Amino acid sequence: MAARDAPRLVPCPTCGKPAPFAPANAWRPFCSERCRSADLGAWASERFRVPAAAPTDNDSSVPDA
Repeated sequence: MAARDAPRLVPCPTCGKPAPFAPANAWRPFCSERCRSADLGAWASERFRVPAAAPTDNDSSVPDA
């Protein structure tokens, strides 16, 4: 396999280890099933959240029904 035919390596989102981003890697972009499961668990337990301010009663951005 030539260097240009080698799969692109990306850092695993969970552990940072280089992982091949190719169809041969069933867990892409993760390096393993363990890292993929850890990431899924983090989402399920709501450790990944987008911070937002709580709406107030005077919030005019929400239309009245």
